[in-house]
Amino acid sequence: MTRLDVQRTGPAVPAGPTDQGQELVRAGTWELVRLAAEGPLARVYQARPVGALSQRSAAYCLKMLREEVLEDPRAVALIRREAQVGRTVAHPHLIPILAAHVTSPPYYVVMPWLEGQTLSESLAAGEPLDVPGALWVVRQAAEALAALHDAGWMHGDVKPANILVAPLGHVTLLDLGFARRPDETGFVADRCLVGTCSYIAPELLTSALAADIRSDLYSLGVVLFQILTGRLPFEADTVAELVEQHKRARPPSLRKMAPGVPAEVAELVRAMLSKHPLHRPQTPREVVRRLVELEIDSFGERSGRG
Repeated sequence: MTRLDVQRTGPAVPAGPTDQGQELVRAGTWELVRLAAEGPLARVYQARPVGALSQRSAAYCLKMLREEVLEDPRAVALIRREAQVGRTVAHPHLIPILAAHVTSPPYYVVMPWLEGQTLSESLAAGEPLDVPGALWVVRQAAEALAALHDAGWMHGDVKPANILVAPLGHVTLLDLGFARRPDETGFVADRCLVGTCSYIAPELLTSALAADIRSDLYSLGVVLFQILTGRLPFEADTVAELVEQHKRARPPSLRKMAPGVPAEVAELVRAMLSKHPLHRPQTPREVVRRLVELEIDSFGERSGRG
């Protein structure tokens, strides 16, 4: 046994048809087939139930805290919160948690293995979406936020890296570790340090107690702005400058940067990026409704041009 209490009987290997003679790393009742990704807090593995030998059975994703952060109460709190929310809020556009071990090391959660790319990967690869595609993706993410809101949660970390788009366009909102009730505080400073400050609402940078689902809608507005223009509304060399821009600066004109975007779409983005929550759409369902209307209009305009 290692310190993580992970059974190590050999290196993790890609799953073969039978894996005869191959030994895999185990975590509880799960075999870790291969390391898929890793970050400062966790490693993500493609996994399968112990004893399942077929390639098709490796249809799970196991996210495990790294050894280095096992004594960090914030890291443990994040994975416990992810387990709590993902096992109690169900929606087609929200990542479900199928199993979890979060009472003692090894701390991990198990999710379905989803094919596709995150929006951040697509943006980095220079794969832009047209207006109907952008509205379709963001509308699905807004539907996931509506499910969280109905259950009394806000997501707390809406950004392109947490929006997964499947090959056929289905969107899943990922990473529920920062989800919280509106009256709870969060680790805002930590998120700024790891680069998420580009998407954080102004009220989260001044008074965490003022944050609610409208803070998620601000973040989603930043995402939509970025998809439509190819750049963020606010950019700076330092975190302090970026924070100040989110708090006080007016975002640039979306239509000057992307003249082909309809005025009604630009107006919705402008409202979502309002500094004061009262001036934004008040619920995710309001955003969904407006996005559906804009999707229909944008498809009609595309057909008319064809």
